[in-house]
Amino acid sequence: MTHRISGRTGALAATLGAALLVPAVTAATPAAAAPPAVTCASAKAGLADQLKKDITAALANRTGTVAIGLYDRSTGTTCTLNATTAFDSASTVKVTVLATLLWDAKKANRYLTDTETDLATAMITQSDNDATSTLWKQLGVAKIQGFLTAAGMTKTVPGGDGYWGLTQENVTDEQKLLGLVTAKNGVLSDNSRAYILKLMGQVVSDQRWGTPAGAPSTVAVHVKNGWLERATHGWRVHSLGTFNGAGHDYMMTVLTQDDSTMDYGVTTIQNVSKAIHKDLVPAAAGTRRFTPTSRPAEAFVAVPPRG
Repeated sequence: MTHRISGRTGALAATLGAALLVPAVTAATPAAAAPPAVTCASAKAGLADQLKKDITAALANRTGTVAIGLYDRSTGTTCTLNATTAFDSASTVKVTVLATLLWDAKKANRYLTDTETDLATAMITQSDNDATSTLWKQLGVAKIQGFLTAAGMTKTVPGGDGYWGLTQENVTDEQKLLGLVTAKNGVLSDNSRAYILKLMGQVVSDQRWGTPAGAPSTVAVHVKNGWLERATHGWRVHSLGTFNGAGHDYMMTVLTQDDSTMDYGVTTIQNVSKAIHKDLVPAAAGTRRFTPTSRPAEAFVAVPPRG
């Protein structure tokens, strides 16, 4: 089941009056804390500075909390922002669930069953929550934790009581996961990695928003998104993406919370993503760049009624 959400932000204003006949006292106003700065490094001359400038500009005047991770193998480029801040995962945890399923099956030296294949396909390509809950229950938290340990995702904490959408994740761990999915390693087999990328490349059109925004037609796009609204921190809106082609091989994680609406979070992610794609893969005039749906959708994640 998918839902489309839109809205607008509100603003509050307040004024202070001074009492009559009381001598004025000028109090020192603490300087506002500077927002965390984007940090970039690259083996390609000038690229780190350009990315830092453009990502910072993309975030100008945007409210909420944003965390960013970027790694491009082809140029040795990384960018980070708030990489250790924890977020409720929403549907992005579904990539971890699939990776755990494949990791566990490989340990048992078996293929996925037809039922598991159907559930995995629905979970990733349609963000089906029922399929996710079935696989989460089948695996159990112990196996999911086993995969997290093997993957070095030390700060990811599985959601309790079956609420997988409340799994705690951060940019550092999600970038580790995308790194395992996109390069040969001892945790996920080559077939497992190819299967995950295949499904992430087949996500339905109204869920292909976020990090693919602005990707040139010369790169292949693999994505998994998620969103969740709760009483605290408002909307969480996240996007994971991997991209390869045109001599590049890069991955991107953008996690947000304290968004006023889902659309606001989506726009923040897409502004950042467009800047990154433009700087990493400059395209010749006339090259088509990916424009996501104007009506982004995702599946509502089961969460407790409060909190």
